[in-house]
Amino acid sequence: MAWKGQTKGSLLGHKIFVFLIRHLGLSIAYLLLRFVALYYLFFSRKSTKSSFYFFREILKYDYFTAWLKVYQNYYVFGQTLIDKVAIMGGIRNRFTINHEGQNYLRDIAAQGQGGIFISAHIGNYEVAGNLLNVIQARINIVMFDAEHEKIKNYFSEIYGERPVNIIPVKDDLSHIFEINKALRNQEIICIHGDRYVEGGKVISADFLGKPALFPLGPFQLAKALKVPYSYVFAVKETSTHYHFFATPPKLSNGNVEDMVKEYVAEVEKMVRKYPEQWFNFYNFWSPTTHS
Repeated sequence: MAWKGQTKGSLLGHKIFVFLIRHLGLSIAYLLLRFVALYYLFFSRKSTKSSFYFFREILKYDYFTAWLKVYQNYYVFGQTLIDKVAIMGGIRNRFTINHEGQNYLRDIAAQGQGGIFISAHIGNYEVAGNLLNVIQARINIVMFDAEHEKIKNYFSEIYGERPVNIIPVKDDLSHIFEINKALRNQEIICIHGDRYVEGGKVISADFLGKPALFPLGPFQLAKALKVPYSYVFAVKETSTHYHFFATPPKLSNGNVEDMVKEYVAEVEKMVRKYPEQWFNFYNFWSPTTHS
């Protein structure tokens, strides 16, 4: 099923958590989040149903454990939003991150031709991007979020410009020119490979035992522009610690289908290890599997 182009987390929600973090601190924001997660569990019916399907039917948890996992899914997702707000607001010294494969990213940057990091909606790559100061290159995150501009402008107003640039995906395809411009400037592009929008080119692949559709765009981009790429993920391991993973860099000499299969295998590893951090709150698999 195609994603609708919006994620959870509105401008109002960001403003609320900015206020809480500034005046009450991270621990109070996390405490409030427990009640927010309960609200979503009971009143966000579509996302709860999709999340429950993931834990119950895909990962095969028992009925009660699946419900607990849905709640944890919401709670950890909220934590990553709060962490993003805190880090963008300059509260970085409270967070740590260890890099597994950071030498691969340095290698890509050192080649001087730009590069593409392909991630997924597991954990929080945007948080890692703000913490990722080991790469001597400008980082651009490609986002579909329909409210990104208002959120970006809001943070610019209260915090000033941040080191990570956001490239919004737009209907007029202007983001393609921005991506090409960034790569010509030897910059890094970070893009997710697990969501597509209606009308986009897709490919079917077996994911966690069932067929699912994945966008071709990120992989076609890496192949067409002949720049090195790596599959990267950042997951939350404790309240204030993140773990960043990166695969060895490659240049696409094969076909796009093989790239997608390779990517899906990497995503599966991460999802099985950190299932509560899989943040696709919609019907990810074929619409015939559940309605």
